[in-house]
Amino acid sequence: MSWFIRFNKPFDVLSQFTDRGSVDSPRRTLSDFIDLPGVYPAGRLDRDSEGLMLLTDDGRLQARIADPKHKMAKTYWAQVEGIPDGTALAALRDGVELKDGLTRPAKAKLIDEPPGLWPRTSPIRARKSVPDSWIELTIREGRNRQVRRMTAAVGHPTLRLIRRRIGDWTLDGLDSGTWETLPLPPRSDALRKHRPGRKPRR
Repeated sequence: MSWFIRFNKPFDVLSQFTDRGSVDSPRRTLSDFIDLPGVYPAGRLDRDSEGLMLLTDDGRLQARIADPKHKMAKTYWAQVEGIPDGTALAALRDGVELKDGLTRPAKAKLIDEPPGLWPRTSPIRARKSVPDSWIELTIREGRNRQVRRMTAAVGHPTLRLIRRRIGDWTLDGLDSGTWETLPLPPRSDALRKHRPGRKPRR
């Protein structure tokens, strides 16, 4: 039997099952939350980011989701410093010049704070004199710390980053630190809309 699961990664958790930095490291990993043997992440999520990860023991499915050449859309909620104006949002949509080149066109819009958002284990470092706001950003590439670099490039550093969606799979109904099984997508259409699986594991 093959496994395919979605996981809501908390802040300050490595997106791998072991910490190669040190045997005695106190840093939390996926093994602190997921007890399924043989599953591996289909893509990564930075330690200081939160939200959706997909994991499977199906190598072809893992590659199909993670490989940048497939340009799967990923949607993020970013709490940023300041309130981006139309010019900043247009720059995010049209492409931002980073050290490793111009980003691809993206979707970007201001949103209200997402409802039902869980508290972060380490509060953000917000400045009392500067307001903050939330944007929703959808990209189809996966450069290192790309969303954070994009918002910083338009003058609005990211304070908190949550990945909400990968393709048709979302965080909906999944508490931070929990996971649930998903139906394996058909081989002929590896990324069709997901249906609810088992109840979330806590």
